Amino acid sequence: MHAAIVLLVLVLTYLGMAAGRIAWLRVDRTGIALLAVIALLASSQMTLDDFGSAVDMPTLALLFAMMIISAQFAESGFIDLCARTIINWGGGTAGLLAITVAIGGALSAVLGNEILIITIAPLLIAGAQSRGFDPRPFAIALAAATNAGSAATLIGNPQNIVLGAIGHLDFWTFLAINGVPALFALFVVFAVVWLQWRRRIRDAIPPEGREPVPVTAHPLDRNQMIKGVVALIALLILFSTSLPREIGALIIAALLLANRKITSRTMIAAVDWPLLLLVACLFAITGALNDAALAARALGFLDEYGLLPNNLLLLVPFAVVTSNAIGSLPSAMLVLQIWPTPSAGVLYSLALLSTLAGNLLLSGSLTNLLIAEQADRIGAHLSYRDHARAGIPIAVLSLGFAVFWLAITQTLPITPPPPPPVQP
Repeated sequence: MHAAIVLLVLVLTYLGMAAGRIAWLRVDRTGIALLAVIALLASSQMTLDDFGSAVDMPTLALLFAMMIISAQFAESGFIDLCARTIINWGGGTAGLLAITVAIGGALSAVLGNEILIITIAPLLIAGAQSRGFDPRPFAIALAAATNAGSAATLIGNPQNIVLGAIGHLDFWTFLAINGVPALFALFVVFAVVWLQWRRRIRDAIPPEGREPVPVTAHPLDRNQMIKGVVALIALLILFSTSLPREIGALIIAALLLANRKITSRTMIAAVDWPLLLLVACLFAITGALNDAALAARALGFLDEYGLLPNNLLLLVPFAVVTSNAIGSLPSAMLVLQIWPTPSAGVLYSLALLSTLAGNLLLSGSLTNLLIAEQADRIGAHLSYRDHARAGIPIAVLSLGFAVFWLAITQTLPITPPPPPPVQP
Protein backbone atom coordinates (compact mmCIF):
# COMPACT_ATOMS: atom_id res chain seq x y z
CA MET A 1 0.00 0.00 0.00
CA HIS A 2 2.88 2.35 0.83
CA ALA A 3 4.49 1.78 -2.58
CA ALA A 4 1.14 2.22 -4.33
CA ILE A 5 0.42 5.55 -2.65
CA VAL A 6 3.93 6.88 -3.34
CA LEU A 7 3.68 5.83 -6.99
CA LEU A 8 0.23 7.42 -7.34
CA VAL A 9 1.44 10.72 -5.86
CA LEU A 10 4.50 10.69 -8.12
CA VAL A 11 2.47 10.01 -11.27
CA LEU A 12 -0.10 12.68 -10.41
CA THR A 13 2.67 15.17 -9.67
CA TYR A 14 4.38 14.71 -13.01
CA LEU A 15 1.07 14.67 -14.86
CA GLY A 16 0.26 17.98 -13.22
CA MET A 17 3.61 19.39 -14.26
CA ALA A 18 3.01 18.20 -17.80
CA ALA A 19 -0.30 20.07 -17.79
CA GLY A 20 1.50 23.15 -16.46
CA ARG A 21 -1.12 23.77 -13.82
CA ILE A 22 -4.37 22.31 -12.58
CA ALA A 23 -7.09 23.34 -15.04
CA TRP A 24 -9.46 25.00 -12.60
CA LEU A 25 -6.89 26.30 -10.10
CA ARG A 26 -4.01 28.74 -10.51
CA VAL A 27 -1.40 26.25 -9.34
CA ASP A 28 2.00 26.23 -11.03
CA ARG A 29 4.66 23.51 -10.94
CA THR A 30 5.99 24.60 -7.56
CA GLY A 31 2.49 24.53 -6.11
CA ILE A 32 1.86 21.08 -7.55
CA ALA A 33 5.10 19.74 -6.06
CA LEU A 34 4.29 21.29 -2.68
CA LEU A 35 0.80 19.77 -2.69
CA ALA A 36 2.35 16.38 -3.46
CA VAL A 37 4.72 16.65 -0.49
CA ILE A 38 1.84 17.65 1.80
CA ALA A 39 -0.15 14.65 0.51
CA LEU A 40 2.74 12.32 1.38
CA LEU A 41 3.05 13.89 4.83
CA ALA A 42 -0.70 13.80 5.50
CA SER A 43 -0.96 10.15 4.46
CA SER A 44 2.00 9.24 6.72
CA GLN A 45 4.03 8.06 3.73
CA MET A 46 6.71 10.58 4.67
CA THR A 47 7.80 12.38 7.82
CA LEU A 48 9.38 15.80 8.12
CA ASP A 49 12.63 14.06 9.01
CA ASP A 50 12.37 12.07 5.76
CA PHE A 51 11.79 15.32 3.89
CA GLY A 52 14.87 16.90 5.41
CA SER A 53 17.11 13.92 4.74
CA ALA A 54 15.96 13.65 1.11
CA VAL A 55 16.90 17.24 0.23
CA ASP A 56 20.43 17.66 -1.07
CA MET A 57 21.49 20.81 0.77
CA PRO A 58 24.72 21.44 -1.21
CA THR A 59 22.63 21.70 -4.38
CA LEU A 60 20.19 24.15 -2.79
CA ALA A 61 23.09 26.16 -1.35
CA LEU A 62 24.75 26.47 -4.76
CA LEU A 63 21.45 27.50 -6.39
CA PHE A 64 20.88 30.13 -3.70
CA ALA A 65 24.41 31.52 -3.96
CA MET A 66 24.22 31.80 -7.76
CA MET A 67 20.96 33.75 -7.42
CA ILE A 68 22.64 36.20 -5.03
CA ILE A 69 25.53 36.68 -7.46
CA SER A 70 23.06 37.25 -10.30
CA ALA A 71 21.16 39.77 -8.16
CA GLN A 72 24.38 41.76 -7.78
CA PHE A 73 24.61 42.17 -11.55
CA ALA A 74 20.95 43.15 -11.79
CA GLU A 75 20.97 45.67 -8.94
CA SER A 76 24.25 47.26 -10.07
CA GLY A 77 22.67 48.13 -13.42
CA PHE A 78 24.99 45.89 -15.43
CA ILE A 79 22.16 43.95 -17.10
CA ASP A 80 20.39 47.25 -17.89
CA LEU A 81 23.63 48.45 -19.47
CA CYS A 82 23.68 45.35 -21.68
CA ALA A 83 20.07 46.01 -22.73
CA ARG A 84 20.88 49.64 -23.60
CA THR A 85 23.92 48.47 -25.55
CA ILE A 86 21.65 46.30 -27.68
CA ILE A 87 18.97 48.93 -28.22
CA ASN A 88 21.42 51.74 -28.99
CA TRP A 89 23.33 49.65 -31.52
CA GLY A 90 24.18 51.96 -34.38
CA GLY A 91 25.11 49.35 -36.98
CA GLY A 92 22.84 47.42 -39.31
CA THR A 93 19.84 45.38 -38.24
CA ALA A 94 21.77 42.12 -38.73
CA GLY A 95 24.30 43.38 -36.21
CA LEU A 96 21.49 44.37 -33.86
CA LEU A 97 20.13 40.83 -33.91
CA ALA A 98 23.63 39.35 -33.60
CA ILE A 99 24.46 41.40 -30.52
CA THR A 100 21.13 40.40 -28.97
CA VAL A 101 22.03 36.73 -29.40
CA ALA A 102 25.63 37.22 -28.24
CA ILE A 103 24.78 39.14 -25.07
CA GLY A 104 21.86 36.86 -24.17
CA GLY A 105 23.96 33.74 -24.65
CA ALA A 106 26.99 35.06 -22.76
CA LEU A 107 25.05 36.32 -19.74
CA SER A 108 22.95 33.15 -19.45
CA ALA A 109 26.09 31.03 -19.16
CA VAL A 110 27.04 32.60 -15.83
CA LEU A 111 23.91 34.27 -14.40
CA GLY A 112 20.59 32.97 -13.13
CA ASN A 113 18.18 32.91 -16.04
CA GLU A 114 15.09 34.16 -14.24
CA ILE A 115 16.82 37.23 -12.77
CA LEU A 116 18.44 37.88 -16.14
CA ILE A 117 15.19 37.61 -18.11
CA ILE A 118 13.07 39.65 -15.70
CA THR A 119 15.67 42.43 -15.89
CA ILE A 120 16.69 42.48 -19.55
CA ALA A 121 13.56 41.34 -21.44
CA PRO A 122 11.28 44.34 -20.67
CA LEU A 123 14.05 46.80 -21.56
CA LEU A 124 14.88 44.99 -24.80
CA ILE A 125 11.27 44.60 -25.94
CA ALA A 126 10.28 48.16 -25.03
CA GLY A 127 13.45 49.45 -26.68
CA ALA A 128 12.70 47.56 -29.89
CA GLN A 129 9.20 49.05 -29.93
CA SER A 130 10.55 52.57 -29.38
CA ARG A 131 12.73 52.19 -32.49
CA GLY A 132 9.80 50.95 -34.55
CA PHE A 133 10.93 47.32 -34.73
CA ASP A 134 8.67 44.31 -34.38
CA PRO A 135 9.74 43.08 -30.91
CA ARG A 136 8.82 39.43 -31.53
CA PRO A 137 12.01 38.36 -33.35
CA PHE A 138 14.11 39.96 -30.61
CA ALA A 139 12.09 38.22 -27.90
CA ILE A 140 12.46 34.86 -29.68
CA ALA A 141 16.18 35.43 -30.24
CA LEU A 142 16.71 36.36 -26.60
CA ALA A 143 14.81 33.30 -25.34
CA ALA A 144 16.57 30.86 -27.68
CA ALA A 145 19.99 32.41 -27.04
CA THR A 146 19.44 32.23 -23.28
CA ASN A 147 18.62 28.53 -23.49
CA ALA A 148 21.58 27.85 -25.80
CA GLY A 149 24.07 29.84 -23.75
CA SER A 150 22.98 28.29 -20.46
CA ALA A 151 23.80 24.83 -21.84
CA ALA A 152 27.50 25.70 -21.92
CA THR A 153 28.32 25.78 -18.22
CA LEU A 154 27.63 23.92 -15.02
CA ILE A 155 25.97 27.01 -13.51
CA GLY A 156 24.00 28.06 -16.58
CA ASN A 157 20.61 26.77 -15.40
CA PRO A 158 19.05 24.85 -12.49
CA GLN A 159 19.15 21.40 -14.13
CA ASN A 160 22.86 21.80 -14.90
CA ILE A 161 23.52 22.77 -11.30
CA VAL A 162 21.58 19.75 -10.01
CA LEU A 163 23.22 17.31 -12.41
CA GLY A 164 26.66 18.74 -11.67
CA ALA A 165 26.21 18.70 -7.91
CA ILE A 166 24.76 15.20 -7.65
CA GLY A 167 27.09 13.75 -10.30
CA HIS A 168 30.19 15.61 -9.03
CA LEU A 169 30.93 16.88 -12.52
CA ASP A 170 33.98 19.03 -13.20
CA PHE A 171 33.21 22.62 -14.20
CA TRP A 172 35.88 22.95 -16.89
CA THR A 173 35.27 19.50 -18.36
CA PHE A 174 31.59 20.41 -18.60
CA LEU A 175 32.52 23.59 -20.48
CA ALA A 176 34.87 21.71 -22.81
CA ILE A 177 32.19 19.16 -23.74
CA ASN A 178 29.10 21.36 -23.89
CA GLY A 179 30.62 24.70 -24.84
CA VAL A 180 31.08 23.97 -28.55
CA PRO A 181 27.50 22.73 -29.18
CA ALA A 182 26.17 25.69 -27.19
CA LEU A 183 28.19 28.11 -29.33
CA PHE A 184 26.98 26.42 -32.50
CA ALA A 185 23.40 26.74 -31.23
CA LEU A 186 23.88 30.50 -30.84
CA PHE A 187 24.89 30.77 -34.52
CA VAL A 188 21.80 28.71 -35.39
CA VAL A 189 19.58 31.06 -33.37
CA PHE A 190 20.89 34.08 -35.26
CA ALA A 191 20.64 32.42 -38.68
CA VAL A 192 17.11 31.07 -38.24
CA VAL A 193 15.64 34.24 -36.72
CA TRP A 194 17.32 36.45 -39.32
CA LEU A 195 16.15 34.32 -42.25
CA GLN A 196 12.58 34.24 -40.97
CA TRP A 197 12.20 37.80 -39.65
CA ARG A 198 14.70 39.90 -41.63
CA ARG A 199 11.98 41.88 -43.42
CA ARG A 200 10.23 42.69 -40.15
CA ILE A 201 13.55 43.73 -38.63
CA ARG A 202 14.65 45.83 -41.61
CA ASP A 203 11.35 47.63 -42.16
CA ALA A 204 11.29 49.71 -39.02
CA ILE A 205 8.26 51.98 -38.67
CA PRO A 206 8.56 55.07 -36.45
CA PRO A 207 6.20 54.63 -33.49
CA GLU A 208 4.16 57.79 -34.11
CA GLY A 209 1.77 58.64 -31.34
CA ARG A 210 2.59 55.53 -29.31
CA GLU A 211 3.15 56.09 -25.64
CA PRO A 212 6.32 54.35 -24.40
CA VAL A 213 5.64 51.52 -21.98
CA PRO A 214 7.20 52.26 -18.57
CA VAL A 215 9.68 49.62 -17.46
CA THR A 216 11.74 49.34 -14.31
CA ALA A 217 15.37 50.30 -14.83
CA HIS A 218 18.36 50.15 -12.50
CA PRO A 219 20.80 53.08 -12.54
CA LEU A 220 24.35 52.05 -13.33
CA ASP A 221 26.66 51.86 -10.32
CA ARG A 222 30.14 51.24 -11.70
CA ASN A 223 31.65 50.27 -8.35
CA GLN A 224 28.94 47.68 -7.72
CA MET A 225 29.27 46.42 -11.29
CA ILE A 226 33.03 45.97 -10.88
CA LYS A 227 32.39 44.24 -7.56
CA GLY A 228 30.08 41.76 -9.30
CA VAL A 229 32.59 41.07 -12.09
CA VAL A 230 35.40 40.49 -9.56
CA ALA A 231 33.11 38.20 -7.55
CA LEU A 232 32.27 36.14 -10.63
CA ILE A 233 35.94 35.79 -11.60
CA ALA A 234 36.78 34.77 -8.05
CA LEU A 235 34.01 32.17 -8.16
CA LEU A 236 35.38 30.64 -11.37
CA ILE A 237 38.84 30.50 -9.78
CA LEU A 238 37.40 28.74 -6.73
CA PHE A 239 35.79 26.19 -9.04
CA SER A 240 39.34 25.17 -10.01
CA THR A 241 40.27 24.37 -6.41
CA SER A 242 39.37 21.46 -4.13
CA LEU A 243 36.95 23.64 -2.17
CA PRO A 244 33.38 22.34 -2.58
CA ARG A 245 31.55 24.44 -5.16
CA GLU A 246 28.66 25.30 -2.88
CA ILE A 247 31.01 26.54 -0.13
CA GLY A 248 32.95 28.71 -2.57
CA ALA A 249 29.73 30.14 -4.00
CA LEU A 250 28.34 30.84 -0.52
CA ILE A 251 31.53 32.68 0.45
CA ILE A 252 31.23 34.89 -2.62
CA ALA A 253 27.52 35.45 -1.96
CA ALA A 254 28.25 36.43 1.65
CA LEU A 255 30.82 39.00 0.52
CA LEU A 256 28.27 40.49 -1.87
CA LEU A 257 25.59 40.63 0.83
CA ALA A 258 27.96 42.69 3.02
CA ASN A 259 27.23 45.75 0.90
CA ARG A 260 27.10 49.47 1.70
CA LYS A 261 24.96 50.40 -1.32
CA ILE A 262 22.58 47.50 -1.95
CA THR A 263 20.65 46.25 1.07
CA SER A 264 20.70 42.55 1.90
CA ARG A 265 16.88 42.63 1.87
CA THR A 266 16.95 43.74 -1.78
CA MET A 267 19.42 41.02 -2.72
CA ILE A 268 17.54 38.29 -0.86
CA ALA A 269 14.21 39.46 -2.34
CA ALA A 270 15.67 38.84 -5.82
CA VAL A 271 16.18 35.15 -5.02
CA ASP A 272 13.79 32.82 -6.85
CA TRP A 273 12.36 31.21 -3.73
CA PRO A 274 9.64 29.26 -5.61
CA LEU A 275 12.39 27.56 -7.65
CA LEU A 276 14.29 26.59 -4.49
CA LEU A 277 11.05 25.24 -3.00
CA LEU A 278 10.37 23.29 -6.21
CA VAL A 279 13.82 21.66 -6.06
CA ALA A 280 13.39 20.78 -2.37
CA CYS A 281 9.95 19.25 -2.97
CA LEU A 282 11.18 17.26 -5.98
CA PHE A 283 14.04 15.86 -3.89
CA ALA A 284 11.47 14.70 -1.34
CA ILE A 285 9.00 13.27 -3.86
CA THR A 286 11.57 11.37 -5.89
CA GLY A 287 13.36 10.36 -2.70
CA ALA A 288 10.18 8.58 -1.59
CA LEU A 289 10.75 6.19 -4.50
CA ASN A 290 13.77 4.77 -2.72
CA ASP A 291 11.94 4.38 0.58
CA ALA A 292 9.22 2.44 -1.23
CA ALA A 293 11.81 0.36 -3.13
CA LEU A 294 10.28 1.59 -6.38
CA ALA A 295 13.46 3.18 -7.73
CA ALA A 296 15.37 -0.10 -7.57
CA ARG A 297 12.54 -1.97 -9.32
CA ALA A 298 12.33 0.65 -12.06
CA LEU A 299 16.10 0.55 -12.56
CA GLY A 300 16.08 -3.23 -12.73
CA PHE A 301 13.28 -3.21 -15.31
CA LEU A 302 15.00 -0.63 -17.52
CA ASP A 303 18.31 -2.44 -17.30
CA GLU A 304 16.80 -5.85 -18.06
CA TYR A 305 15.10 -4.62 -21.23
CA GLY A 306 17.94 -2.38 -22.39
CA LEU A 307 15.99 0.84 -21.86
CA LEU A 308 18.51 2.76 -19.79
CA PRO A 309 19.30 6.02 -21.63
CA ASN A 310 23.03 5.33 -21.67
CA ASN A 311 23.19 6.02 -25.40
CA LEU A 312 22.15 8.84 -27.71
CA LEU A 313 19.54 6.72 -29.46
CA LEU A 314 17.48 6.63 -26.26
CA LEU A 315 18.67 9.76 -24.49
CA VAL A 316 17.78 12.22 -27.29
CA PRO A 317 14.04 11.36 -27.50
CA PHE A 318 13.88 11.15 -23.72
CA ALA A 319 15.38 14.63 -23.34
CA VAL A 320 13.18 16.16 -26.06
CA VAL A 321 9.93 14.70 -24.74
CA THR A 322 10.49 15.25 -21.01
CA SER A 323 11.94 18.75 -21.29
CA ASN A 324 8.90 19.90 -23.27
CA ALA A 325 6.38 17.91 -21.23
CA ILE A 326 7.38 18.17 -17.57
CA GLY A 327 10.47 20.40 -17.73
CA SER A 328 14.19 19.73 -17.78
CA LEU A 329 14.66 20.11 -14.03
CA PRO A 330 11.96 17.65 -12.88
CA SER A 331 13.02 15.07 -15.48
CA ALA A 332 16.70 15.36 -14.51
CA MET A 333 15.89 14.84 -10.85
CA LEU A 334 13.72 11.82 -11.63
CA VAL A 335 16.54 10.25 -13.66
CA LEU A 336 19.02 10.79 -10.82
CA GLN A 337 16.66 9.18 -8.32
CA ILE A 338 15.88 6.10 -10.39
CA TRP A 339 19.41 5.78 -11.74
CA PRO A 340 21.73 7.02 -8.96
CA THR A 341 25.00 6.08 -10.69
CA PRO A 342 24.84 7.10 -14.36
CA SER A 343 28.13 7.71 -16.12
CA ALA A 344 29.51 11.23 -16.39
CA GLY A 345 28.90 11.05 -20.14
CA VAL A 346 25.18 10.54 -19.55
CA LEU A 347 25.02 13.56 -17.25
CA TYR A 348 26.96 15.86 -19.58
CA SER A 349 24.78 14.76 -22.48
CA LEU A 350 21.49 15.04 -20.58
CA ALA A 351 22.34 18.58 -19.45
CA LEU A 352 23.14 19.63 -23.01
CA LEU A 353 20.31 17.88 -24.84
CA SER A 354 17.51 18.77 -22.41
CA THR A 355 18.51 22.44 -22.42
CA LEU A 356 18.72 22.72 -26.21
CA ALA A 357 15.41 20.85 -26.53
CA GLY A 358 13.78 23.63 -24.51
CA ASN A 359 13.84 25.79 -27.64
CA LEU A 360 11.40 23.50 -29.44
CA LEU A 361 8.14 24.92 -28.03
CA LEU A 362 7.15 28.04 -26.14
CA SER A 363 6.36 25.86 -23.13
CA GLY A 364 9.66 23.99 -23.46
CA SER A 365 11.46 26.07 -20.86
CA LEU A 366 10.70 28.54 -18.11
CA THR A 367 12.85 31.09 -19.96
CA ASN A 368 10.52 31.04 -22.96
CA LEU A 369 7.45 31.49 -20.79
CA LEU A 370 9.01 34.33 -18.80
CA ILE A 371 9.91 36.25 -21.96
CA ALA A 372 6.43 35.66 -23.43
CA GLU A 373 4.93 36.95 -20.19
CA GLN A 374 7.12 40.06 -20.27
CA ALA A 375 6.24 40.65 -23.93
CA ASP A 376 2.51 40.36 -23.23
CA ARG A 377 2.81 42.86 -20.39
CA ILE A 378 4.34 45.39 -22.75
CA GLY A 379 1.76 44.74 -25.46
CA ALA A 380 3.84 42.55 -27.80
CA HIS A 381 2.00 39.25 -27.81
CA LEU A 382 4.23 36.25 -28.59
CA SER A 383 2.13 33.28 -29.67
CA TYR A 384 2.97 29.58 -29.70
CA ARG A 385 2.94 29.73 -33.48
CA ASP A 386 5.38 32.65 -33.62
CA HIS A 387 7.78 30.82 -31.36
CA ALA A 388 7.41 27.40 -33.00
CA ARG A 389 8.14 28.88 -36.42
CA ALA A 390 11.69 29.61 -35.26
CA GLY A 391 11.95 27.30 -32.25
CA ILE A 392 11.46 24.02 -34.11
CA PRO A 393 14.26 24.54 -36.68
CA ILE A 394 16.54 25.99 -33.99
CA ALA A 395 16.00 22.93 -31.78
CA VAL A 396 16.35 20.42 -34.61
CA LEU A 397 19.57 21.92 -36.00
CA SER A 398 21.22 22.49 -32.61
CA LEU A 399 20.26 19.02 -31.35
CA GLY A 400 21.55 17.47 -34.56
CA PHE A 401 24.97 19.08 -34.10
CA ALA A 402 24.96 18.23 -30.39
CA VAL A 403 24.42 14.53 -31.17
CA PHE A 404 27.22 14.67 -33.75
CA TRP A 405 29.56 16.39 -31.26
CA LEU A 406 28.80 14.01 -28.38
CA ALA A 407 29.40 11.06 -30.69
CA ILE A 408 32.71 12.20 -32.19
CA THR A 409 34.06 13.23 -28.77
CA GLN A 410 33.01 9.80 -27.46
CA THR A 411 31.10 11.44 -24.63
CA LEU A 412 28.25 8.99 -25.19
CA PRO A 413 27.78 6.19 -27.74
CA ILE A 414 25.04 6.46 -30.35
CA THR A 415 23.72 2.95 -29.83
CA PRO A 416 23.50 0.90 -26.62
CA PRO A 417 26.87 -0.52 -25.55
CA PRO A 418 27.25 -4.28 -25.96
CA PRO A 419 26.45 -6.39 -22.89
CA PRO A 420 29.43 -7.61 -20.87
CA PRO A 421 30.67 -11.09 -21.83
CA VAL A 422 29.21 -13.94 -19.86
CA GLN A 423 31.74 -15.43 -17.49
CA PRO A 424 32.18 -19.21 -17.91
